[in-house]
Amino acid sequence: MLWAAQRLTAALLAVLVAVHLVTIIYAVRGGLSAAEILARTRSSVAWPAFYGLFVLAAAIHGAIGLRTVAGEWLGWRGRSADAAALAVALALAAVGLRAVAAVTLP
Repeated sequence: MLWAAQRLTAALLAVLVAVHLVTIIYAVRGGLSAAEILARTRSSVAWPAFYGLFVLAAAIHGAIGLRTVAGEWLGWRGRSADAAALAVALALAAVGLRAVAAVTLP
């Protein structure tokens, strides 16, 4: 199940990163200021949803990857490794969603 989650989040992240990069290039080439970009992110429901999904996918993908690396390099397996991976995923999600809220909520 973790293998499938890792692959699914990888595919999702590929699309989300591409959209993110295209958006940044569009904003910079369009000459938007930071204030104008924040005004747009704060006036939309789509941007918090997009970046919230981005954060959750990255948190899940990263935590599963770290769990795998810890198992291969350190021999750390079992419930304690699972608990540590879950703690990493929750911490990444919390910090990331806080950042999303800071730039998207009025």
